[in-house]
Amino acid sequence: TPLGQEIVSFKVWAPDGTIIYSPNQDLIGRRFPVRANLQQAFEGSLRAEISDLDDEEQVYERSLWDRLIETYTPARAAGSGQVIAVSEFYQLPGPLLEEVEEARRLSWFVVGGAGILMYLALSGMVGRASRTIENQRSELERQVDLLGKLLSQNQELHRRVQRAAARTTALNERFLRRVASDLHDGPGQDIAFALLRLDDIRRACQPSQKEGEQDSGAFQALKSALESALGEIRATSSGLRLPEIEDASPEEIILRARQDYQGKTQCEVQVELGELPDRVPLPIQITLYRLIQEALANGYRHAAGAGQVIRAGQRAGHLLVEIADAGGGFDPSLATAAGNLGLLGMRERVEILGGQYEIASPLDRGTTIRATLPLDVSEAADE
Repeated sequence: TPLGQEIVSFKVWAPDGTIIYSPNQDLIGRRFPVRANLQQAFEGSLRAEISDLDDEEQVYERSLWDRLIETYTPARAAGSGQVIAVSEFYQLPGPLLEEVEEARRLSWFVVGGAGILMYLALSGMVGRASRTIENQRSELERQVDLLGKLLSQNQELHRRVQRAAARTTALNERFLRRVASDLHDGPGQDIAFALLRLDDIRRACQPSQKEGEQDSGAFQALKSALESALGEIRATSSGLRLPEIEDASPEEIILRARQDYQGKTQCEVQVELGELPDRVPLPIQITLYRLIQEALANGYRHAAGAGQVIRAGQRAGHLLVEIADAGGGFDPSLATAAGNLGLLGMRERVEILGGQYEIASPLDRGTTIRATLPLDVSEAADE
């Protein structure tokens, strides 16, 4: 048989390790140690391996071949199935090695082909991912560039709005100054002239004594009304007109605002000044004066001018101003909701210049108004 043609040697072993049959007559009847493969075959297992023919009983096979396939097959008794001997036969390894080599080559071919396919697939995926990432990076750079341009435009618009707001502050004060002048030089002068002419008109009437007494009372009431109107016009004109502060430093503006307030109310105001710049833009000058003026006036109306103090200093490019009193305090949200024009006006003056405005007024602990004004407001606002 084809299998018989591949078998080149044969032995039969007894359970005690005695060789019952071998092509080498010298081995028949000799006993050798029972090795692991032989022992497992006696236990009923079929064992096989490629042997280098190093064992003592393999002297015959070793003289003819370098390596053989060594197979142990149990031989069983008929009927009982008991293993009564083990057949050991040797087979040329050539065909098996050729099959192993062929299987190895096939496995390498399959592994190599699969690796190439996986490499191509991964290369395609990585290529597509790389192109996607590159496209996204280009789009992101474009968006960042566009965002940078929009940010620059927004900053420029913000600077323009701030300059316009600062210019508006200066223009409003100049408008108020003009209104004050118009009131003083227009209706004020006319009423003053009317007062001067009123006595002449009364003397020219020359009524009877009784009628004169009645006319004297009417003339006196008219004169009082004109004098009251003239006083109100002058007070309004004085309140609208801002002192000449264009060349004043922040310290001088603060002291002037305190002096004007004390002259009108006879209330003492404490001043605590830190480091201040020598000069600030005109919009900051106007806002500083109006802020102190309005805050002190509110403290006089609602806290009777008790414990009023002005604190000012400079920090990180900003002018810090604080006006406080020792009054009873109030709820700022309720006052704002009620339309308190003084509080709203102060907030708008500060925030229109990009500053920060805050009111702290706990009940029975006084009121503090804090404002932070930027010192980098463009001088273009003064034009």
